[in-house]
This record gives sequence, C-alpha cells and structure tokens, in this order.
Amino acid sequence: MAKVTHEFDLYGKHYALETGELAKQATGACVVKSGDSTVLLTAVVSKERKNYDFFPLTVDFIEKMYAVGRIPGGYLKRESRPSEKATLTARMIDRPLRPSFPDGFRNEVQIVATTLVADQVHPVDTICVMAASAALTVGGVPFEGPLACVRIGRDRDTHEFIVNPTYEERDNSDLDLELGGSADFISMLEAGADEISEEDMLDAMAFGQKAIAAFCEEEKKFFAKVEEVNGPIKQREYILDEPVPEVHDRIFAHYDEMSAALKDADKLSRIDKVEALKESIKAEFTEDEQVEWEREIPVELKSLEKHAMRRMVVETGERVDGRTATEVRPLMIKGDYLPRVHGSGLFQRGQTQVLSICTLGMLNEWQRLDTIEPVDGKRYIHHYNFPPYCTGETGRMGSPKRREIGHGNLAERALLPVIPSEEEFPYTIRVVSEVMESNGSSSMASTCGSTLALMDAGVPIKRPVSGVAMGLIQEEGKTVVLTDIQGLEDFLGDMDFKVTGTTKGITAMQMDNKATGLTPEILRSALMQAHEGRMFILDAMLKAVPAPRPHAKETAPQIISLQIPTDKIRDVIGSGGKVIRGIQEDTGATIDIQEDGTVFIAGVGGAGEAAAERIKAIVKVPEVGEEYTGRVVGIQPFGAFVELLPGKDGLLHISRVAKGRVDKVEDVLNIGDEVKVKVLDVDEKGKISLDRIDKPEAPAGSGNHSGQRHEGNGERRTRTRRHPGDKGEGASKSENGEHRQPRRHHDAQ
Repeated sequence: MAKVTHEFDLYGKHYALETGELAKQATGACVVKSGDSTVLLTAVVSKERKNYDFFPLTVDFIEKMYAVGRIPGGYLKRESRPSEKATLTARMIDRPLRPSFPDGFRNEVQIVATTLVADQVHPVDTICVMAASAALTVGGVPFEGPLACVRIGRDRDTHEFIVNPTYEERDNSDLDLELGGSADFISMLEAGADEISEEDMLDAMAFGQKAIAAFCEEEKKFFAKVEEVNGPIKQREYILDEPVPEVHDRIFAHYDEMSAALKDADKLSRIDKVEALKESIKAEFTEDEQVEWEREIPVELKSLEKHAMRRMVVETGERVDGRTATEVRPLMIKGDYLPRVHGSGLFQRGQTQVLSICTLGMLNEWQRLDTIEPVDGKRYIHHYNFPPYCTGETGRMGSPKRREIGHGNLAERALLPVIPSEEEFPYTIRVVSEVMESNGSSSMASTCGSTLALMDAGVPIKRPVSGVAMGLIQEEGKTVVLTDIQGLEDFLGDMDFKVTGTTKGITAMQMDNKATGLTPEILRSALMQAHEGRMFILDAMLKAVPAPRPHAKETAPQIISLQIPTDKIRDVIGSGGKVIRGIQEDTGATIDIQEDGTVFIAGVGGAGEAAAERIKAIVKVPEVGEEYTGRVVGIQPFGAFVELLPGKDGLLHISRVAKGRVDKVEDVLNIGDEVKVKVLDVDEKGKISLDRIDKPEAPAGSGNHSGQRHEGNGERRTRTRRHPGDKGEGASKSENGEHRQPRRHHDAQ
C-alpha cells in the first residue's frame, strides 16, 4: 500500500490522517495528528474464530515518555503499567467501537494506540477514535463506521462551545464533554461540568453530534484518497455466529417460564431461578446436540432472558422488581458511620450498598501524576473498589481493573466542582468508596456516599451532590426511560446513562448507548427524569446529614497556615533540617514550608498550635521596649546571654544584672535561671541588648575590692591594671613575673 495523507481543518484546528507507511503488517494502521500531537493506531483481527459467546475486543492506549521528551522514572527507566489516564483513554476508544461490530463477530480484535508525539497543546485522546475507525476501514474490517469522538468545551466568559479545546482553552472552560459515535447517533458520552443546566448540556450534545458528523465526513474523504491511490479497499470476510432457527424456537418456547423467573426483587434469588431454568432448558437437548450447538445454545438462552425482560417493561410497564419506570429503590443513608476515621458515610439503594471514607492530609500529600499530559497532580483523589464479595462471588483481589478506574473517575468528576479551593481548605482530600453490595449503579451510590463522607469530615463543599443511573428500553417500536436501573436492566437494556449534580446543575455524566434511535427528545426526557430522581435522593441525604461539620473531627489533622519572611525560612529549617525536625519530633506535628514563605502545619489535638507557636517564636524579631521572661543559657565575664525566644538570645550586660557593682555574673545569675528582661536596643545586625527588670541588690562584698579578686582558695591576689596603649608582652604580668595574655572581651553575640 502506498502512503496516503489527508490534511484538513475543522473548528479552528488542523488535523491529518495518514496510512501506508507505518505498521503495514497489521490488519489496518493509521497515524492521526492534531497540531504536532501524533498517535499511531493499529488494528489486528485474528484469523481464527474464538469459541466465545461474546465479542473479544481489546483496546490498549500506550503512553510513551519520549513523546514529551522525558525518560521514564523508576529503576527500569521504561514504561510499565498504564497510568489512570491511559486506562480511561483506552475505555474511551473501546466504548464507541464495541457496539459497531456485527452481532456474532467472534474473531479477536486488538486495537493499540501508541503516542508518538504529545505537543502539550493538543490532547491526544479523542482523536484516537477517528484513527481507530480509519485503521479498521482501510484494513477492510466489517463494522458500522466511520466513527469519531470529540471533546466539547465552553468558554466561561463568552459561553461559546469549543471543539477539541487545547489544554489552555480547557482551563477556561466550565464544561468537559466527550462524545463518541457515528454521524447519526451518539454511542458514548463522558462529561464533567461546573454545575451547568440540563438545557445547556442538551445544546452541547447537539453541537457535539454535528462535530462528530463533520469528522466522519473527513474520514470518508480520506478513504476516497486511499482507494484512488491504492485501488478499492478489499473487504475481509469473517464467519459470524448465526442463530439456528431450531435452537431459537425450542428455547423461546419457554418464554412464559422465563418471564415468571425474572419477577423477583431479590437479585440472588432471581439469578438462581433464571440459572435453574436455563439448565433445565439445556437439558432438553441431547448430548450430541449440546456438542453441535455449544455456542448457539448459550447465546439463545441469553437472548431469551433479554427478550423477556424487555417485553415485560414495554408491555406492562412493570420491572422485574415490581417498580414503575420512574421509581427509585428504597434508600438507607447513614452519616458518621465509622469511629476514628476523618469522615464516613453509608449509602444504600435497593441491593446496592457503598461505604465511603474520607481522609484529610497535608497539601504536600497530593498525588503526583507522571503522564504525557501537562498536569502535575491533583489534591482531590477518589478511589473506587469493587471486590468480588459484593456480588456474592469469589475472585482475584489486587490492583484495580479498568471498570474500577472508570467508575472512580466518574465519582471524582462528579464531586470535583464542589470541592473548596486550597485557600479555603488547605488539605489534600482522599475518598475511598468500598462497594459492599452491588445490583446496579454502584458508581452513583459512590457519589452519594462520598458526599456524606466529605460532609462528615467537615469539608466545606459548595453544595451536596447526588446521582442516579438511567436506562432505556426500545422494543417493538416502544421506548421506555427507566430511573435507577439495576444490574439486569443495565446488562440487557439499550442505554446506561448516569447523571450527577447539585440543586444548581449537572456536575458529571456518563453514557453507553446501544440504541441507534436515540433522538434529542428521548435524551431530553432522560435528563429531566434524572433530575427528578437525583433531587429525590438528595432530599433523603440531607435529612440524614443536613450540612458539613463546622470543623474537622478531633482525629483529623488540624491544618494551620502561616506566612513567614522568605529570609527566615532557613532559620525555621535549621542546619541540615535540625530545627524543623526538632519541632516535629517535640510536637508530633507535620510541617511543610513553601518557597514563598507559606507554612502549612498539620497536627492532631494541640500539636499544630504548639508547632505554630514555635515557628512564630523563631521568626519573630524582638522590638525595643518588649518584656520577656527568659532563661540564662550562657555566662561570660561581661554578662549573661538570655534566651528570649527559641533561637533568639540577648545580652544582659554585667552592669545591668543587679543594683550596684558586680564583679562576677555568677554572683547573681547561673545557667538555667529565669530572669525578667526588657529589650533596650536591637542593632542593624540583629544583636539585642537587654536590661533586667526588678534588679536585686548586689551581693554583699561583690564589687568592693577594686584592685583585688578572690581566688578559689580564698586568698587574694593583686590585679595589675592595664593602661590604654599597653600591648604585647609588656601588657601584663602574673605574680610570678610571667607574661599573661590580655583578657579578650568577646563579642556580645
């Protein structure tokens, strides 16, 4: 295949699609560019058909650090496990592609996106869907394309929509909406928003659909160029799993039995009934038939369950658990659920139960991100855990799976708009949502439980957030929108549409859609119905936890912020960190000093206040006239050094230690004595002169012998006075005639 390039401009950005030069042994390959950002997308389809009852699609997004001119960190100095952003991007590519393949496609498909250049201006994620679609098309793989994905932002000042905004444009946007699909319908949606209205969100979605259509049109122009240069694209043929009429008829003869088995509000009980029925139906086939139709029988059994559930909803308006289409499952809400932790909340809706725990930490505990994006890290972190026991199963425990990362990211985006700024609340915040039971929409339960945990921790969130998952059933020309879907309705329905928000507006959304007939009217109905559902849930939450705590709990660190002069930072840190370590060890507090002189102190109980007082004392400069009660820390012949503040000493001259003349400071003061002093002078070098308050009388006998000084044995010796100008050897002699060096009066400091 000869190299073909198609360059085009859309919505103020420049793009390029290219094939025929790189990775030519793949089934299909395409390079996509946005600005200088460049990604290689490859698609490989296995030659053998797999014996699965599902479509085996794998998508990998590979972040290469050379794309941003960096060497990976760590001992090995090479890329290892994917970052959270890489996992989310792989999910973004997967979700519009998966429903576009024909039913019964069982060949393994692997899509690999490799970042070659990330120019730190144009994001590389959304353009990958267009490139994956192009790679599959030029490879002749059958699917419903072309497909594309766009990001829609909205300028905070002008409220104009922006297609695929740059990182700088995203910083000034109150909307981050990612849409994926074809020219005719949206199959994937992911959004974070700063509390925008349902009407504005619908406008953004309509605008995004037009943008997707424009990119799909450019793909068609690219394919036309490929065929012009290389001839018609050869369509590959793959054997699909086709329904066997005999198997279908024999299994669907049990439709009424399946409908009866599905009518059970208890998830595990319903699963047992359905599985028992499937086993009894399967037993009606002979062993030879089961071997011959080993793929067809499970597929038709699943189809029977799906058809029975969907017809029940559209024909009777009743769901498997007996609810109406707009009814929310029973709620149980508890705040302050766990002792000792900084904040916690338990949220249960039906058989979905999530316990969220909030932990507060210092700002220097923020999460540092090592990705190809121009983002250093984040101070609000949300983690979501989905252990196997929450569905009554056994399984591997360990690192989070893609689903857990995606659900945690959705809950994080839902709450991020209401998290206070660093100035308002100088903490790093981590919330962990532990799914205890799951029967659908656990990510929305995580959002609600996390709101409770944040409020219990005393985080002054702007407004509480609630969320609900919506579903859609389109069957026999009828459409029903479902509120608060459970697991079966998610798995067998046409749409999973999650919406979170406050009383003011939407904060996050996520949608996976399999229905091609999703009209703007249906989307509007779903959004409005979601608003009613999440407001109902929010009212119940506020009855349990009306408002955030006015203060953090005693078990949480109390963070105090100070501002010190930058030239005093070294005094607080000390030589080799000796001073700051000493403060932390003595008080138990944690101290973080910024380059601008901002000091953050965290401590439980009174530890923070104690450390703050120590730091204030270090940086404080005593002023003339101030009085202190200090401790004598040193004695020299000319006076005593008194510690006024930690690290701050002043000189109390010998002439000011008592009333009258004193020969020796030790006659009046000793090391360790406390003495009240007043600051007389602070010179330009910071040296402090002191005067003693309430001076005592000089001891009797002290200062009465001008020419004699007592020796330690009680005898007296004559002191030879030095005259001005006396220096060197003739300056002074001892009693035995030997020369004595003159006494040196040491500097006061």
